[in-house]
Parts: sequence; C-alpha cells; structure tokens
Amino acid sequence: MSRKFGLAGLLRVRSIQEDRAAGALAAAHRTEQTARERAAATARALGAQVTAPVADPATWQAAVAARAALSGLLLEREADEVAAAQVTAERTVQWSAARQATRSVERLAERHAQTVRVEDERAEQKVLDEVASRTPVVQP
Repeated sequence: MSRKFGLAGLLRVRSIQEDRAAGALAAAHRTEQTARERAAATARALGAQVTAPVADPATWQAAVAARAALSGLLLEREADEVAAAQVTAERTVQWSAARQATRSVERLAERHAQTVRVEDERAEQKVLDEVASRTPVVQP
C-alpha cells in the first residue's frame, strides 16, 4: 500500500470548500442578527412614539405621518429579517453538505492511516521475530 494518501488533494479542496461555506454561514448569521436588531429598534421606536393631543391640525398630521412612516419601515425591516433568515437556512444546508463531503474523505484518510500503521507494526514485528530467531539461545 502506498504510504501517501492518494486523496490528499481532494481532502484539501473539500476542506477549503467547507471553510468557505462556514464563512458564508457566519456572515449570514451576522446579517440575520443585524436585521433582527434593526427590526427590534424600529419596533421600540414605534412603541415609544406617543401621540399627544394637539390643537394644531398640521402637527397632528405630521405625527400621524411619522407613525405611518415608522410602521412602513417596521414592515420593511421585518421582511429583511425574514429574508436574512432564509439566507441563513440556505447557507446552513450548504455548509452541512460541504461538511459531509469533507468528513467522508476524512474517514477514508483515517482508514488509510490506520492501514499504514498496521503495516508498519507488522513489518516491525517481522523484523523483531527475525532478529529473535537469529540470536542463539545460551543455556547455562
């Protein structure tokens, strides 16, 4: 058996693919967290806005318009949050597939290393047996 693992190049490529997928997943998680925080901040701003009774109709219309704008912004940010969650789910599937592909080659590498180790031990035992058979037994 060859001492060198024949699929070492493939293992390196798969590891790189897995690392890239993990990086994309981490970026998706950050984007999702940012979208979640922005939506929560907008919801807090909308909840904190209080319409006080005003006598001036223009002031009242401005307050209603501001509240409507915040409501629209909240809907947009919630949609961004959902979209980010979908991207995260897709990236998770991609990373999982990359990890599975890498792991299958890693198992082959482990099996190869084990076989090489067994062959080395067998060869060493053969040498020891040969040395032992050559050594004369001295009897007192």
